[in-house]
Amino acid sequence: MSYENLLKGNYPKSMILCKMNIITLHHRLTVIIKKLKTNKMKYYLNTTITGVSFDDAIDRVTEALKKEGFGVLTDIDIKATMKKKLDVDLNEYRILGACNPGYAYKALQEENKIGTMLPCNVIVQENNDGTIEISAVDPIASMQAVENENLGSLAIGIKNKLQKVIDSL
Repeated sequence: MSYENLLKGNYPKSMILCKMNIITLHHRLTVIIKKLKTNKMKYYLNTTITGVSFDDAIDRVTEALKKEGFGVLTDIDIKATMKKKLDVDLNEYRILGACNPGYAYKALQEENKIGTMLPCNVIVQENNDGTIEISAVDPIASMQAVENENLGSLAIGIKNKLQKVIDSL
């Protein structure tokens, strides 16, 4: 139903406004879903840096995360794990599990199963050309799966902080 069709009917103004809000929300969700399906909306934030060692990049990322209120809860060495478990060689690749306690607490108050989506993963990986790529989860994209609109503002706040981390590198 379009806005024009709503206006032609004999509906109370409050019902028209409610239906218009539903139509607008439906349109916005359709656009988001379409972007996700066509991969136009990335699920991560990233940058590539040069002229630093991998270990220096880890230190820089960790320090940038601290400046934005994140601590690193986990540090998974994918290269070492794959070598040990599968005897395969990979470039350097680490997953840092970053957590901002204030935002995590607020998210847990809104959605007690949100822990399945925590912490925020930040990967630091060495590319074949020697550059270092840093990528962080986009919390807005990951929160799309959670049906709790109260998490939206939290996701925006975390994304802004993670984007500052990425931009500072």
